Amino acid sequence: MTVRADLHVHSCLSPCGDLENSPAAIARTAASIGLDIVGLCDHNTALNCPAFFDACRREGIVGVYGLEVSTREEIHVLCLFEAPDDAVAFGADLYPLLAEFPHDPVRFGDQVIVDVDEVILGELEKSLFGAIDLPLSDIVAQTLERGGLAIPAHIDRTAHSIGSQIGFLPDEPFTAVEVTRDACEIQTGRFTRITNSDAHFLADVGARHFTFEARSASFAALARALRDDRVSMEFAPSS
Repeated sequence: MTVRADLHVHSCLSPCGDLENSPAAIARTAASIGLDIVGLCDHNTALNCPAFFDACRREGIVGVYGLEVSTREEIHVLCLFEAPDDAVAFGADLYPLLAEFPHDPVRFGDQVIVDVDEVILGELEKSLFGAIDLPLSDIVAQTLERGGLAIPAHIDRTAHSIGSQIGFLPDEPFTAVEVTRDACEIQTGRFTRITNSDAHFLADVGARHFTFEARSASFAALARALRDDRVSMEFAPSS
């Protein structure tokens, strides 16, 4: 089968994410447009991943659970796991290392933790826009040690990317690299290139995604496709 995947979607827990982007709404939207695998990656936290797990089971799609970590260098990295508990545990270890900036919901929007039925369970007090006080190499190593996938995000963007912060791909054991356009100026060498929506609004889910062939949609099949560079990227017409 052809598996359609978008591994980079933000929920209402990300301060830049729309409040309509509940885990349940993301899963419903993904299923309605034919995505098979969807990754939830809020900024520096995974606390909406348990609700996303329940929502994906409800909608019959495969969830991938993670967070978009901002490293000490302010490089964004997708840290993705098969189980929501692994993502939550990694986020819990990183949260004390997040910069101590109080969040201002009036200026930047809410950081809302919800359950699968969109009931608000709480909010985070520290701003998730900050950086984790660990370098890129440590974030990648810890993600891989925990059985996750480590993917530098939007490496061709002009902010919070490998391209903007250091200008080249360092010699790290990345699982793959994420680009926002096919013509990427950063030399990606041996790394598998994928694209994802980085959706902050429901209308953008799946706008960029990638496909691969597998017997079924699963985390293991995804990991194999990334390892073997067996993916095709799909860009929106305006990308």
